[in-house]
Amino acid sequence: MLVPRRSRSPAVRTVCLSFRAVDSVNVAVYKASRLIMSKLPVEGKASSSKVSHWVEPSFGELCGGSRLKLPSSKDVARRDVSWVDKHSPRTQGDLAVHKKKIEEVETWLKLHTCNGLEKAGAILLLTGPSGCGKTATLQVLTRELGYQVQEWSNPCSVSEFNTEQSYLQTFDPESRFSSYSGSSQIAVFQEFLLRAHKYNCLQMLGESHASAKKIILIEEFPNQFYRRPTCLHDILRRFVRTGRCPLVLIVSDSLSGDGNSRLLIPKDIQEELGICNISFNPVAPTSMMKVLNRIVTHEASKSGGRISIPNKATLELLCTGSSGDIRNAINNLQFSFTGRAQNKKSSSSGRGTSKARSKSKSAKASDKQDDTQAVGGRDVSLFLFRALGKILYCKRNSGETWEPRLPAHLSRHHRDMLLVEPELVVEKSHMSAELFNLYLQQNYIDFFSDIDDVAQASEYLSDADFLTADWNTQATMRDYSSSVATRGVMYANSARARADSQAFVGFRPLHKPHWLLIHKKHRENCQAARSLFVSFCLTPVSLQTELLPYLAHLTNPMRNQGQITFIQDVGQLPLKTYSGR
Repeated sequence: MLVPRRSRSPAVRTVCLSFRAVDSVNVAVYKASRLIMSKLPVEGKASSSKVSHWVEPSFGELCGGSRLKLPSSKDVARRDVSWVDKHSPRTQGDLAVHKKKIEEVETWLKLHTCNGLEKAGAILLLTGPSGCGKTATLQVLTRELGYQVQEWSNPCSVSEFNTEQSYLQTFDPESRFSSYSGSSQIAVFQEFLLRAHKYNCLQMLGESHASAKKIILIEEFPNQFYRRPTCLHDILRRFVRTGRCPLVLIVSDSLSGDGNSRLLIPKDIQEELGICNISFNPVAPTSMMKVLNRIVTHEASKSGGRISIPNKATLELLCTGSSGDIRNAINNLQFSFTGRAQNKKSSSSGRGTSKARSKSKSAKASDKQDDTQAVGGRDVSLFLFRALGKILYCKRNSGETWEPRLPAHLSRHHRDMLLVEPELVVEKSHMSAELFNLYLQQNYIDFFSDIDDVAQASEYLSDADFLTADWNTQATMRDYSSSVATRGVMYANSARARADSQAFVGFRPLHKPHWLLIHKKHRENCQAARSLFVSFCLTPVSLQTELLPYLAHLTNPMRNQGQITFIQDVGQLPLKTYSGR
């Protein structure tokens, strides 16, 4: 029943007036938006009918659903496609991977699938730095062998709540029932492995008949596995027992060797589950040059003169800057020469009569720029043994450079200028200062010919070790420690003080520090002492240094065989005699 206007209370009148004010504001905003839309240029209206919708604007409901526009599909098709996808390898000849690595992967795939029946629980681990061709090799081989690949992708749980309304409906605080049903990434991963090796792939419309041979590919791992690798180990153990098709794991590591493969799948798990590990090396410069030449030649032939084939020095610079990453090299190649083609096209109209003179100058400038830097180049890294060789072989500059002369009584300290900067070599090796100093201390003696030089180099190494002894200043003094060790070893080698008098050293094999083996043995002994002698309330170090040497001289029949073996190994020092000591 309607209330007459005169009989309304003051509160009701106030509410009615507020509603009227809101309505008037909405009408004003609607009229203003319509006026703004009517003032738009005609070109925008004409072109808007040919493009698709994108994002809802702020006045979407008032303006009758007007939206921002995207370029048409024709405009998108005209844009350059990524050269990495466009020139992806189709055959084994297109791969920039060593033939032996391709044969190893192909042999493993053929060995674990015979007559269309996969051998249960077989796992292959492909490791190597990013962009070395692990995934491309597997894709090419599975395509040639007729395998179906089921690949795991990490799920994105955020996509379930597209709007705020769907989020509120799911998490309703006033409702006694919650429609949210979530599961961890580990549970989803386990379900994927179960379904992947239990059921065959569906045959889609337009596809050929489904192949009986199938492999499971995992290149992305849930983040929880990096925090708890034991969960992944348990899943792999279950797959080895119940799996019906091969499983391929691809893990990318860094060039320094400190990668995810050691964390996710260590050596003991590989030996326990019989995992075959094939390690890929960075792409060789010769193989990368062939791929880049093929891509540039193909693109230049179809560009109508917009892209010119670069010289050999430019391609070598791109190969060097990519550090063995073929994907990075192709992206840099596309970024470099498509940009040059656009600049060439935009500047061709304003050259005029001075085209001949400016051409030589621009060519020299571009060549100079190519020699100094690579477009999009990565941080250049050095392999460990190559970095050690630069320090131990201590090559010096043989050219005549001006340098201050030392007095006569200090002439023995004169050294020619170094060809490398030791601090930069350590930085490019991607190793800690302590570990790099350990490698130097293990291998420096073979490169010295004078015992006095060896004594002087050992003093510098001792000083470098002392700089990082205190854990309070270890992080700060780490760089100074590596600088003292590397420069001290290079300076102490007086036989290589001058470039013109350096004797030929030849090849010297480099070895791993013995400290690593001793440290590993120490950790194993501490774990064994903690597990075998649980009843003794002592630390592992106290057990090995105080209690076990005492128990070694006693005969207690209550000890088990494991304790007796450990006491004989740790509690007694070997009484061996060495000739010449």
